[in-house]
Amino acid sequence: MDIEHIKLIDIPKIKDVRGNLSVIEKDVLPYPIRRVYYLYDVPSDACRGGHAHKEQFEFLVALSGSFNVSMTDINGNKTNITLNKPDKGLLIPNMIWRELDNFSSGSVCLVVASDVFEEDDYIRELSEFK
Repeated sequence: MDIEHIKLIDIPKIKDVRGNLSVIEKDVLPYPIRRVYYLYDVPSDACRGGHAHKEQFEFLVALSGSFNVSMTDINGNKTNITLNKPDKGLLIPNMIWRELDNFSSGSVCLVVASDVFEEDDYIRELSEFK
C-alpha cells in the first residue's frame, strides 16, 4: 500500500445534551474487527509503534487528548497526522511504517485491528521495511 491509502474516517456521532456517543460498527471500517487494544499513560517523550504490518490494517482513535502519527510507505513517501478528536479515526493499511509520539497528558489511543496479534505479521526494523 502507499500513503494515498491512509484515510481519516469520521466515526458516527450521536449528539445528546447528556454527552456524545460514537459507535464503530457495521461498515465504518473496511474489515471485520478482530482485535481492540489501547495505549495510555504514555510519557510525552515516548515513541510507540515503530513498525509496519505485512497484512493487518489498524484504525487509530484519540479517545482522549492528542498524539502525532508519522507514517512512511514503501516508496519513502511520508505524512504526519495529529489525532485529537474522538469522533475521527485514522485508517492505516498494511505496509505502512508508523510511529506515534507527542502524547498529551491523559491521552488514550484506541486501536481497532483487522486481525489478532501475530508476531510474524510485524516488520520491526525500518531497514527491513525499506
